[in-house]
Amino acid sequence: MPFNFVIDLDSLNPQQREAVTDVKGPFMILAGAGTGKTRVITSRVAYLIECGVPPEQILAVTFTNKAAREMQERVTKLIPKRTSGEKGKKAPKPTISTFHSLCVRILRLYIDRLGYKNNFVIYDESDQVSTLRKIMSHILTGDEKFDVKVVQSLLSKFKNNGPESLRDQPASLLAFAQHVQKQYESALRACNAVDFDDLILLVLKLFEEHPEVLEACRERYQYIMVDEYQDTNSSQFQLINFLAAKHHNLCVVGDDDQSIYGWRGAQISNLLDMERFYPEVKVIKLEQNYRSTNNILNAANKVIKNNSRRRGKKLWSDFGDGEKIQLSTYESDEAEAEGVVELIELARMTRNVPWEKQAILFRTNQQSRPIETALRKKRVKYNLIGGQSFFDRGEIKDFLAYLKTLVNPDDDVSLLRIANTPPRGLSDVAMERLLGISHKERKSVFGVMADAKLHEDFIPRTRNSIAEFHELILSTRNELTACPVAFPLNDWLDEFLEEQGFYGFIKRTQKTAEAADQRIANIHSLLETLGSHTLTHSPMEALQEFLEEITLDSEFAEEKKVEGALTLITMHSCKGLEFPYVHIVGLEDGLLPHSRSINEGTLDEERRLFYVALTRAREYLSLSHCTGRKRYGQVMPCNPSRFLLELPSELLERADAAMKAPPTKAAAEDFFANIFSQIKK
Repeated sequence: MPFNFVIDLDSLNPQQREAVTDVKGPFMILAGAGTGKTRVITSRVAYLIECGVPPEQILAVTFTNKAAREMQERVTKLIPKRTSGEKGKKAPKPTISTFHSLCVRILRLYIDRLGYKNNFVIYDESDQVSTLRKIMSHILTGDEKFDVKVVQSLLSKFKNNGPESLRDQPASLLAFAQHVQKQYESALRACNAVDFDDLILLVLKLFEEHPEVLEACRERYQYIMVDEYQDTNSSQFQLINFLAAKHHNLCVVGDDDQSIYGWRGAQISNLLDMERFYPEVKVIKLEQNYRSTNNILNAANKVIKNNSRRRGKKLWSDFGDGEKIQLSTYESDEAEAEGVVELIELARMTRNVPWEKQAILFRTNQQSRPIETALRKKRVKYNLIGGQSFFDRGEIKDFLAYLKTLVNPDDDVSLLRIANTPPRGLSDVAMERLLGISHKERKSVFGVMADAKLHEDFIPRTRNSIAEFHELILSTRNELTACPVAFPLNDWLDEFLEEQGFYGFIKRTQKTAEAADQRIANIHSLLETLGSHTLTHSPMEALQEFLEEITLDSEFAEEKKVEGALTLITMHSCKGLEFPYVHIVGLEDGLLPHSRSINEGTLDEERRLFYVALTRAREYLSLSHCTGRKRYGQVMPCNPSRFLLELPSELLERADAAMKAPPTKAAAEDFFANIFSQIKK
């Protein structure tokens, strides 16, 4: 065994060193937030190679391509350049990949055992939709109308989560989807194609039906590491257990306190119950945090301790106590947004903390609207991560396309967007033909729809759909034009969208009821804003002014997507990130914990989500909640999140009290020094 290690083991703390150097048998590394788990994983890979393990026998699996690339880069730096000993051949490397990339490697070698050719193609979502659309066009008869994306979503759910995930779907839709499924699978086989959902499932099938393939893979991957193990689902868990069952050299790295993806199939029990499958497993905890001050860590420790089923850990750091956590109460979500932006600007002006070192965290996407509005008012640059900008979301674009079509039906882009949303018998093919005719006749698509002679070659059913849609837009415009000033346009539009089946379409096309509710709430939020324009304008004038305002806002938002911007991010998307200054908003029962979690009794995952949010902060943390929040045009009373009551009072400071307290001499000197530095810039 060579002794001149490239890895500086002395730079690791005792627990990290043990996690790197104890390489035989099953091993579990419980890596708390900010404890250097990526460094441990990459150092462990390098250590194995330095100890003489052939690199090609090492497998490290993670969830994202970004994480895999980062690990590969770090390992490459740690391992000295080697030669293979055979001229012209590259030295072997460890396999560091995502679950799906690993499965593609295996299928490329062995998928012929399942009747496919090894040069199979992988269909992405758009390929799936195109294939399904062709199949459905031949199946649908009479007045049947099923949206292709709804069917695609159902098939994906069935593959990943089984038949139980489809219990809430209408029987007619399920029967149709099952009929399509058979033809879809046949179409994939005919094209020698697999879709993204098939990759892991086909490997599992290979392992079950072809023991020689499983044995070959076990010999190839004798040392296995899995990152973010708490996020593995059932099929990923089976895959790893198949591979590790012979040699038992399995090292899993994870943190049950950061398991926040149960809603998409992650099973925290994979981490909590590991001893059931590997009784001899060694467990080590990484608790020294290299990110946050102890006030922040103590708050996180106190909160997560209230989860009953967990592996105990207590984070600590060498960074001292730091500042107390700031707590603010606001009377509304608009006031909260404005107050948080004031804190951000105060930190920038008095402490020289730039926007890019600050982040706002929130539970649901719909919370971003008042925050984005407040940031725009103060012209604070921001980037929204973990979701699209409010005005770029699909349901908002659809909603605005309806409004634009009512204002100007000759707007082809908007009309084409809503013509079959929800499905009304106007397929993409039909709309493409109408668009082609419009170019030839030099008319708008709406103009072509008005002239029956221009689409007389269409089948009767499509001609009827065209006529019905044209009449819908025409009659709706006439109705709105006749309405007086102060007409309750927002209520009317809400009813109109319901009657058109738009809300029902959203509910059918979302994977969860929670996601659908959030998208509909986003539309209601915009309807409330529209309501203020109707007080002094007729409906058509109000729509025109509103759309103009939105367009200008959207252009400004696009200009701000540059470096040096504040981060606006959902709690689910912030895992793995860190910021010097963090502001967590909307800490109310119903938002965090979410009302659905309260009703379903899944508070533990919501508490873990709060824990993840808290541990993103390095130096400064502010928390806020509202006593009232606008819902469906009315301010509804709110209660503070029950999680706030779990925070020790000695770690908190009322933000308003801190603002009113007389400054110390040192604080005053720092204040003026920062102001002068800003002026000099």
